[in-house]
Parts: sequence; structure tokens; C-alpha cells
Amino acid sequence: MKKTAGTQEYIRPQDSAFDKKTDNLVSLFFLVLIILAFLPVLLVIMAAFSSEESVAVYGYRFIPKEFSLEAFRYMFSSGSTLPSSFMNSVFITAVGTLLGLAVMCPCSYALSRKEFRHRSALMIFLMIPMLFSGGLVSSYMVNTQILHLRNSYWALILPGLCSTWYLMLLRNYFITSVPDSLIESAKLDGASAYGTFLRVVLPICRPVVMTVAVFQIFAYWNSWYPALLYIDTNHTEKYPLQYVLVNIERSIQAMSRDAQYLSGMTGYTAPSVTLRMAMVVIAIAPIMILFPFFRKFLKTGLTVGAVKG
Repeated sequence: MKKTAGTQEYIRPQDSAFDKKTDNLVSLFFLVLIILAFLPVLLVIMAAFSSEESVAVYGYRFIPKEFSLEAFRYMFSSGSTLPSSFMNSVFITAVGTLLGLAVMCPCSYALSRKEFRHRSALMIFLMIPMLFSGGLVSSYMVNTQILHLRNSYWALILPGLCSTWYLMLLRNYFITSVPDSLIESAKLDGASAYGTFLRVVLPICRPVVMTVAVFQIFAYWNSWYPALLYIDTNHTEKYPLQYVLVNIERSIQAMSRDAQYLSGMTGYTAPSVTLRMAMVVIAIAPIMILFPFFRKFLKTGLTVGAVKG
């Protein structure tokens, strides 16, 4: 602390060697955590590119004893609908994410405005499904008997189109990050409500919109249960990727159970362990490729809206 002419000027001390050592230890600790979190993923990838015999003899290894593409070759050449199901998942994920944002963003913006008189009642109405679900039977009857969504892509898109948690995340961000003065300025300039939302609010709130988009992408890409409910075996061309992988997994389990009764017979045996690892690689590869591009939006969208400044 330095005194000057009746005032006191505080001079910030330099970081001590202890503080620098602490920072280095914390950084090292998180680096070790990152490596430990990535090692299982790397092990799965290496096992997918190993031969079934080497995994059976030597176990899982980060450097395979014998590289092989037999698991991937079996998946793509066994008569499965894997390529078409992959494109189905891409279509469902893209359409579901875009439509979900088109529905949730305007709704959450309206819920964030104080001049909307019924926003409290509507929020309570939207939060009820978070606490009390209508049940599987009722939702199935509505989707099949009333909306007639069976055996269509809409059956895989509409049930997950809107989420109350995403609405609350968007609403809180709109409240904390969009000042009322900015909205008033846009109104004074003659902008309509839709113009204000599209040209003023959305550019400011791009981080949280991209964050919700990432969550929607993850949800649609990993979804397989709606296909089990609404798509029958006569419409296999509409199967998403995850459901096809689940069916392959069931086939592997059935072959493993029957292997003990066919031990005396010779023939081709499908890879089981490496095939499971290959399924995991195919399922997570697109997400791993896209995630680095959305990382900065994900971080900003989850943190900025939590602080009001």
C-alpha cells in the first residue's frame, strides 16, 4: 500500500511463487483428469480396429496386436440398413433441431417479457410435465390414434421437439442478457415484435441458442426408443441409426446364446466384442467431430445467462 497526499493508493502485489505453483498444480490435475476421461474412449476405438482373436487372447490394448476392419466390414455387408439409417438419423436430427429452435426460441422470448400478462400461468402450465408425466400409454395413443404418426418420420421428431428445461434456459438468458432499453429502442425505430426478435434479440442470444441446439442434436442422435414404439418391421427404411445398432446388438446376443448348441458345427462366426466397439465408434464419431465447433457456444450459453450484470 502506498500513501499519496491524503489518499491511499493500493498497488496490487505481484503473484508469488506459491500462487504460480498452485496454478501449475491445478492445471496438471485437470490435465490428468482429461487424459483419464479420454483413455476409455481411445481404448474403445483401438478395440474396434482389432481382430476378434487378438482381443480374445490379449484383451483390450491401446496398441492392438493385430489390426482388423472385420467388425466394420461385417456391419456394412451383413444386409443391414446401416447406411440408410445413418442418413435417416442425420435427417431426423437436422429437422428436429431446427423445428425445435423455431418453436422454443419465440416461446421463451415471449415468456421473458414483462408485458406478457399470462407468462406466469403459462410457465406453471409448462412445468407440470416436468413433475407429472402423462405416461407411455397415453402418449402412444395420442401419437398413433389422434395424430396418426405411426410409421412416419414425424413420430421420431415431434415427441422430442420441445423441452421445458430448454425453454427455461432460453427464458433466463433472454431476461439477463437482453436489456429492456434495447427493446424499447427497436420499437422507437419502428421495428415490429417479430423484427425485434429476429434482428435484435437472436444475434445477441446466439450462444444460448447454439447451446440448446447442441443438446437437441445429442438427444435426437442418441434416440432409438421412439422407433421401437412407432416404426414397425414393414418400414425398416425409416429406422434411425441407433435403433439399427440396437437390433445388431440383440442379434449378437442371440448368436452368443445359440453358440453353445452349435459348437460342433463349422461356419462363419460374426465378431462380437469388436463389433460392439465398432458400434460405439459409429455412434459417437459424428458427435465427437461436431462438438469442438460448438464448444465455445456451449460454455458461454451455460454461464453468461447465470449472472445478471
